[in-house]
Amino acid sequence: MYILGISAYYHDSAACLIQDGNILSAVQEERFTRIKNDAAFPEKSINYCLQQAGINLNRVDHIVYYEKPFLKFERLLETHLAFAPFSVGSFLKAMPLWLKEKLYFKKMLTRALQQIEPEWKNNGNNLLFTEHHQSHAASAFYPSPFTKAVILTVDGVGEWATTSVSKGDGNTIQNISSINFPHSIGLLYSAFTYYLGFKVNCDEYKVMGLAPYGKPVYTELILKELIDLKEDGSFRLNMKYFNYATGLTMTAGRFNILFKNPPRDPKAELTEFHMDMAASIQQATEYVMLKLTTSLHEQYQEDNLCLAGGVALNCVANGKILKQSGFKNIWIQPAAGDAGGALGAALAVYYEHLKQDRIVQPQDSMHNALLGPEYVEDEIKQALVKHDLKFEQLADDDLHAVVANEIATGKVIGYFMGRMEFGPRALGARSIIADPRNVTMQSVLNKKIKFRESFRPFAPAVLEGHADEYFDLGAASPYMLLVGKVREEKRKPVADEVDSMKKINQERSVIPAVTHLDYSARLQTVNADQHPDFYGLINAFYKQTGCPMVINTSFNRMDEPIVCTPQDAILCFLNTEIDMLVVGGFLVRK
Repeated sequence: MYILGISAYYHDSAACLIQDGNILSAVQEERFTRIKNDAAFPEKSINYCLQQAGINLNRVDHIVYYEKPFLKFERLLETHLAFAPFSVGSFLKAMPLWLKEKLYFKKMLTRALQQIEPEWKNNGNNLLFTEHHQSHAASAFYPSPFTKAVILTVDGVGEWATTSVSKGDGNTIQNISSINFPHSIGLLYSAFTYYLGFKVNCDEYKVMGLAPYGKPVYTELILKELIDLKEDGSFRLNMKYFNYATGLTMTAGRFNILFKNPPRDPKAELTEFHMDMAASIQQATEYVMLKLTTSLHEQYQEDNLCLAGGVALNCVANGKILKQSGFKNIWIQPAAGDAGGALGAALAVYYEHLKQDRIVQPQDSMHNALLGPEYVEDEIKQALVKHDLKFEQLADDDLHAVVANEIATGKVIGYFMGRMEFGPRALGARSIIADPRNVTMQSVLNKKIKFRESFRPFAPAVLEGHADEYFDLGAASPYMLLVGKVREEKRKPVADEVDSMKKINQERSVIPAVTHLDYSARLQTVNADQHPDFYGLINAFYKQTGCPMVINTSFNRMDEPIVCTPQDAILCFLNTEIDMLVVGGFLVRK
């Protein structure tokens, strides 16, 4: 039985194909179109999924869309009515698209699917819809290694829900409670993202990265004025400070008055005020998430917690939930945002609608999130020859040893190997790799490779058996979704700089390039079973240097999707100061 899940038309479109509950493939449309967070119908992603399985669309038993458009339309109408007449501007902007296309969603979806397979027909049973948070919850629970768990979904908004609690047991998920729009932790964080001059639904992770440079001096004001937080973690926002429900901006004029500053122009310099605001909303978000999860643990006395929704990508908050909420084990969907909704929609139909048995895998069922395209030797060689690049071909062990040596001498490596990752994190298949011991490497990568803001931190990929020697996390983190602190004995004393940005190149630990200002690190743990190739590379570096980790950052430049094809990798290599490119078993030097 084949089930195709689709997420589209909002942001981060994706497709996923499962067969008898096994995840065969999952990929975001942006990787093919090269448009960051592409919201278009994922035609290329669907074609890849079908091609990878060797089937056509007519062989698919059920196609599932990840949310219910009519419920979303109901929310838009009710919201505009509730806020009238102030909502007239955004109402007039939104309605033409709904009246022209989105109200006829099944027809629109059918036409798009028939572009892929002209003979495909909607027979009344093969095109299904799940609710948005149902898709998120399914994506978090069904691939997890848990038979039972509490499931928490936190994002901007689905149809109505912004925060929802469910309980998973075997092949069933029971929805328990939810907080509805406009009260949303995700939209609160996005409002600050907008206010700080970054892109909403895209750059929230930049706010998280900026936070350690500031002091959380506005946290108390946020918790007093912007959010009414109850003891059980439920909350309401004070909507007089926000404009996102009906306006064309995220924040209202009163927000600017409260914080005594206008929104930052995206091109303006980041000041101490902006850093303090980032620190404050990050701390407030952590506080709310901890309140919520601690309350859930006390209420349900369950050991396991599953997380999904865009807010579940806040790995700093996740690390604190792991340590302080009371839950012994947490599992976070690697594609926690809307792309993961495609996966959740397919799984929800298989287990909940069709009531199929579920077999729980001891680690998880995500295949290490390596669910995207891979390329054979001939395709790679053809791309290298096309660009007139000199290359050598090496066996795995020899390749790992050569690359490890180059990393140790200060070289930056573009690493392209096997199937592409699903979700926003590069996990060793489409990665840029460097030496974490190099004190200037963070600046080098930001300025010369990624062409991005200097404050942005980098993550370590560490051999799982050595993670506890360097970090205090105390749990596996295969998907780079948890933050831990560098252990005291690995830290180094630093001078107290007044200017936060001057602290970037300070040698704060024995692994300075992956140690953030507050000694935190968003780590990926790597073992030989889940990711044998990447483990082999890091282990080769460890044997040569005694350091059991490398820097791992996504193989792309700022505001570009992660590379997908050998051609993408070659272009990124040629247009940056990456020193060496590894594509499959081929090695290219600058």
